[in-house]
Amino acid sequence: MADPDSTPVGITKGPGETIHEYTFISRDEHRLLKNGEYVYYHIGQIGARDQGAGDGEPSRSNGDGGPARQVLGRIQRRVPVQLYPDTFLSEPTVPPSQVAALVGYDELANDLFELHVAILGYYDADLGTFVNPWIPPESGMPIYLAEDDALARVLGKKRAGEFGGAHIGSLLTRAEGAVPVVLDVKELVSTHLAIIASTGAGKSYLASVIIEELMRPNNRAAVLIVDPHGEYGTLQDMPNHPAFAEEAGAAPGAANGRTARPHERYRAQTRVYLHDQVKVRLSTLDLSDLRYLLPDLTEKQHYFLGRAFNNLKSAKKGQPWSAAELKDAVLALKREANEEYGDDSGNSTAAALGWKIESRLGDRNSMVFDTHQHLDLREIFRPGQCTVLQLNEVDERDQTVIVATLLRRLFHARLDTERGKVRDGDEQYLPYPAFVLLEEAHHFAPHGQEVVSTRQLKQVLAEGRKFGIGVGLISQRPGKLDPDVLSQCLTQCIMRIVNDVDQKSVATAVEGVGHDLLGNLPALSKGQAIVAGSAVNTPVICRVRPRITPHGGESKDAPEEWRRFFGSEQVAARAREAAPLARDDKPFSIFKR
Repeated sequence: MADPDSTPVGITKGPGETIHEYTFISRDEHRLLKNGEYVYYHIGQIGARDQGAGDGEPSRSNGDGGPARQVLGRIQRRVPVQLYPDTFLSEPTVPPSQVAALVGYDELANDLFELHVAILGYYDADLGTFVNPWIPPESGMPIYLAEDDALARVLGKKRAGEFGGAHIGSLLTRAEGAVPVVLDVKELVSTHLAIIASTGAGKSYLASVIIEELMRPNNRAAVLIVDPHGEYGTLQDMPNHPAFAEEAGAAPGAANGRTARPHERYRAQTRVYLHDQVKVRLSTLDLSDLRYLLPDLTEKQHYFLGRAFNNLKSAKKGQPWSAAELKDAVLALKREANEEYGDDSGNSTAAALGWKIESRLGDRNSMVFDTHQHLDLREIFRPGQCTVLQLNEVDERDQTVIVATLLRRLFHARLDTERGKVRDGDEQYLPYPAFVLLEEAHHFAPHGQEVVSTRQLKQVLAEGRKFGIGVGLISQRPGKLDPDVLSQCLTQCIMRIVNDVDQKSVATAVEGVGHDLLGNLPALSKGQAIVAGSAVNTPVICRVRPRITPHGGESKDAPEEWRRFFGSEQVAARAREAAPLARDDKPFSIFKR
């Protein structure tokens, strides 16, 4: 194949439908110009219309002293210039090329294509972004196919393996690995992440790839994963793999000019909390949490609960309290009500509310809520550690309260630490940023419903950037996810989506992704994603790289498990279990002959 920098692949025809588009004509003999492929033309170059004008010659100028630049564009549509006449296609058993040869038809004309290109602009290294020239190329200008190395430099803000970079895959229109797709971790954490895909498209796989990158020696992140289905337990393999370790004397971020001290050594850690290890201290709940945990309260019960909660908080002054103490605070109010109204109208209300508190939050009845125990922030958020909360056996209502309390505690800890209100040794002291990944995010911020985690999640998404709190949301149903929450995630990884409602939700909430790219959503295969937003310079279609750790979210192979049921080992095991029933002394039966 000819060098794409010296040999044009086409000639500009004219402007497109808008000033940000143009069309060009090409034979595309090597079939390189796919939808989504990147091409460019030159501006600021004398003789730009001449065949073979090349890039990389900074001595050339635009006549105003400015350097020559490559204006990058993405192919949106590919249309044949001339098709076979319908009569050539009327007989399926006769190739139309044979018909064309018989009548002297110029078959080569069918190899011409009109390609529609969206202009991205030229990359300005000082600004770190693309600059649109605001004028399409003139008719007759040569168009070139962008080189792999040039694309790798300008599509992403970081390079693979670089300090602060997360290599998640490669550009789909090129050979695997030819153009790495690398996210900027600083932007990813600062502006939040959304991974949206239909079931089976690979969203959990992609999320695990991103976590792997965050835990590599060039990032060493503090990560918490809220895992409602137990899919991320295989990340426990990270400490045993050399990709997540660095020997003493190595240099993390050497590509960024940093050097490591000789005594430095790093190995990623994974900590998994099973459902019975996840605890929420009752005193970390607020009134909205309690009302959510105690549904169907009457107005009078709401009033009693609010007064009792405030009285208990004032009396305890920040110390832990139990469900029994909250119940006693409620029962104490019934005496006040009796004295105030001169009757016993508060007795039944207080008794019913006390029973609900005890049955829902009492030490004997609750697996999650505890008087003294809870997750220590410094244990679950630690640089170089990935913490997984497996909540697959926790009630969904309790899951939302767990997320709400953790986000609230994390937010206040980072706020108080940054403002110097707490010091090392205080429970709220957290002197480094943290990243929280929420699987099945539509459960924690559902559209059209109010759950306790929604309000807290909105606050963290809106204000957490100032305090170093990043959030990643994963959902298979964006239509069921609160649109305000989704719109706050400024880095998006969108995989195959077939449902029309979900496609419209994504198009409405996600900024910076062109309609031409969103139109590809139903056609994406498993493991392919549109990556857009703050963590990359321009939207790209990415082929997700293979995971380093095993994947834990595979679907069950039902036919294989049914077949295994009749395997010799399982048949023998069932026979051994049934053996006691085959004894001579058969069990007594009430049925007589």
